[in-house]
Amino acid sequence: MMDLFPFLAPAGFVLAFAVALVAGTIKGIVGFAMPMIMVSGLSSIMAPDLALAGLILPTLVTNGFQAMRQGPRAAWQSMKRFRAFLLVGGVFLMLSAQLVRVLPAQVMLLIIGGPITLFAVTQLMGKHLVLHAPSRRMEIGIGAFAGFIGGFSGIWGPPTVAYLTALGTEKREQMRIQGVIYGLGAVVLFFAHVGSGVMRSETLPFSVLMILPALFGMWLGGRLQDKIDQKTFRRATLFVLLVAGLNLMRRALVG
Repeated sequence: MMDLFPFLAPAGFVLAFAVALVAGTIKGIVGFAMPMIMVSGLSSIMAPDLALAGLILPTLVTNGFQAMRQGPRAAWQSMKRFRAFLLVGGVFLMLSAQLVRVLPAQVMLLIIGGPITLFAVTQLMGKHLVLHAPSRRMEIGIGAFAGFIGGFSGIWGPPTVAYLTALGTEKREQMRIQGVIYGLGAVVLFFAHVGSGVMRSETLPFSVLMILPALFGMWLGGRLQDKIDQKTFRRATLFVLLVAGLNLMRRALVG
């Protein structure tokens, strides 16, 4: 086992599985946040680029399940509705993915942690942007920003969720749209990081291994969503995201 994963001690596997399980559970409840929690948790026990590799395949698989929950036709309609977001975000994701090998680890952690912290704080304070009608210009801008930070971090949830929330998207549709956007983004992310060298023969088995706890956590989160008040758990999730973002910023600034 150690020959297959020389970058992670045995105790690290237990922690990595726990991180993927928690991340999947929260995703099952609110539909997002798995990459943020995984990159924050995994980067505490390994290098940021290895943490990024670990979250790519679990993100791809879980979002596939989420996107197809109401069937392929509903997923296709969501793709058509947000095609500008998807296309622009995909282009910027591919471009910024190459920064992983250029940016210092501290800079990467700070760029990831800053938006996460800002998103969590503004949501907890009740500062919600309201858009009475969809704006193509804003959709393109937010898609570009989400793709840019997603390329080198694997995280494009906060700007996406903020945009969908501002549009007043119905809960079930928002869950599906998130699955479509994140799922397609994960496909682009996978191929982008095959090119960047993050996803390679040494890291691919680790990413595959993280799929199982992430899927189980997502199933568990879906069960909990049916039994426990959604508003309470959303606030709890935002507190978790706040802690995750602050932890990333601490590691960037303090080490």
